[in-house]
Amino acid sequence: MRRPPFIDPFQPAEVRRLVKEFGSPLLILDCERVRVQMRKLKKALPQVALHYALKPLPHPAVVAAVLAEDGYLDLATSGEVQLARRLGVDPARCIHTHPIKRPQDIANALEFGVRLFVADNPDEIRKFAQLTDRAELLLRVSFRSPGAMVDLSRKFGCDPEDLLTLARIAADLGVRVRGLSFHAGSQVRDAAKHVEAVGACMKLMARARRAGLGIFDTLDIGGGFPIDYTEPVQDIRRFCAPLRAALAQLPRRVRVIAEPGRYIVGPAAIGVATVMGRARREGHWWYYLDDGLYGAWSGQLFDKASYPVETLRDGAERLPSVLAGPTCDSIDVIAENLMLPQLREGDLIVGRAMGAYTWACATEFNFFPKPAVVAVNRRAGDAGSVMHSGLQF
Repeated sequence: MRRPPFIDPFQPAEVRRLVKEFGSPLLILDCERVRVQMRKLKKALPQVALHYALKPLPHPAVVAAVLAEDGYLDLATSGEVQLARRLGVDPARCIHTHPIKRPQDIANALEFGVRLFVADNPDEIRKFAQLTDRAELLLRVSFRSPGAMVDLSRKFGCDPEDLLTLARIAADLGVRVRGLSFHAGSQVRDAAKHVEAVGACMKLMARARRAGLGIFDTLDIGGGFPIDYTEPVQDIRRFCAPLRAALAQLPRRVRVIAEPGRYIVGPAAIGVATVMGRARREGHWWYYLDDGLYGAWSGQLFDKASYPVETLRDGAERLPSVLAGPTCDSIDVIAENLMLPQLREGDLIVGRAMGAYTWACATEFNFFPKPAVVAVNRRAGDAGSVMHSGLQF
């Protein structure tokens, strides 16, 4: 039987149809866009194994789409390990990258079949002293990136000058070190920090290998690849051009992996909320939605993101407006001074590029439920073309 063509679930008519079928608020996930993002990044970084980081959107449909594009997974918690297990993922396609782990987290990952972990300090390395026949490590190095939207080297990673000491501790304990990892920050503007980190890691790996402190045949370059929000960013091939040049200087024996998250799922989902009431306040229309900062729009707080917003109602006259969330907390305001047509109860508001750090970070504060997720354009074998999930997978 001929497979029906993919639909574009971001078009107004499809948005209305899905809301009518599944209700509001809603996160509409387009699996075809996930696959397209994987293909774009693979073309921009050939020879790099892409391990999708589950934390931005740990949804089964995303995992299926990533694996369908010959991708891998980056797991960081026992919950993510359990999700991969439930979905029947081959553990050989997974790494565990949280630098700080409870013993039970390590045990859970090992029991699943994960073998490669990350550490960035002596205490963490010592947790593997009795696991030398079952686990290997990447040592994470810190390269501060204050220009990134989120500087992920502030919380994790050792100073480059401490790397050889850490490698020596691991060698003395008999813990195998496969290589290094770093993260240049999230939503970075250019690849300059990636290039700097690759060059520094190449020198550190060579020194450690000469000293007999490990295998050092793997480099994890993290993620951080940017997407368009309210401001455009560089095309991914242009962004990665200097990074490709830096990676070409690595010895041929070095395997390179990456941990993209936002880039894969950010553009692949939209958030849809419904106007549940309105009020005229200090000369402006306030529109109260059934989703807000405690729900999928939480990324504005936790992720420092600013999502493009539009309404599905047409209107020539645009008025200064405020979009507020549903809770009784006054901080729950999505945007102010938006120029919108006059809206009515039941009108739909759409937030673009809301796949990353939105639904995954949402709460049920005030007992307002998280948005349901509707996954569209799933491939044959993925249990239907549309997948709906609420709070449970």
